[in-house]
Amino acid sequence: MLEGQGVVSLVGAGGKTSLMFKLAHEICEAGESVLTTTTTKIYEPTRDQSSCLIVSDSVETIVNKAKDLLKNKKLHVTAAASYVHHENKLTGLQPESIDLLAKTNLFRWILVEADGAAGRPLKMPAGYEPVIPESTKWAIGMVGLNGVGKPLTDKWVHRPELFSAITGLAVKEKVTEAAIGDVLIHDKGIFKDASANALRLVFLNQADVPGGLAAGRAITHLLAKKKKTKLKRIIIGQMMKESPVLEYSDLNH
Repeated sequence: MLEGQGVVSLVGAGGKTSLMFKLAHEICEAGESVLTTTTTKIYEPTRDQSSCLIVSDSVETIVNKAKDLLKNKKLHVTAAASYVHHENKLTGLQPESIDLLAKTNLFRWILVEADGAAGRPLKMPAGYEPVIPESTKWAIGMVGLNGVGKPLTDKWVHRPELFSAITGLAVKEKVTEAAIGDVLIHDKGIFKDASANALRLVFLNQADVPGGLAAGRAITHLLAKKKKTKLKRIIIGQMMKESPVLEYSDLNH
């Protein structure tokens, strides 16, 4: 999915945390260093997700502690600014801090969960989100295919009123593949505030749910017909399976 090195920001809904740690494990298996972090909030990682955690809002502290871990062949480090103990969560780093960490070249890869979705498979960002670092080279927009065909309500869509405003769907109306396509390419949609230089990848997750693969292919077909979407690749996958990527299509816009 990724080549070279740099900062990757994950936005949207429907599996960002799972994808972030899955990518981190694959990077480690390839013998490369990786930092996982967030600009919002994430649950404190389990030992299986990330065994090395640094909690500090100081870039210098994070760098010094990470250097020690890397010397001991600990290739995967997670960093956050502070604990939110009553929620078992971590608060994220400032995007400027991630930009500074990227400049150190301490890690080959920095993976950033740059958006929150309150556990829903679909979302539309509010005005203050997502929080994408300027140094981002890849932006991955996540969509949970489990939300296709479900009613446009808060149960399935984070910020359904904003989703309605962009897509024209009425509240409680069924979410369509065309509506998913709209939120992926709209200026105020899932990739809002991503740098013009960032490569935009779409990950259509949950293809293993009934009708999921067909919905993913329909969304891919709709996006392929549109012009000037800025999207480079559409991936259909299933994060909870051994082989998360089922198929992909590169868009030649």
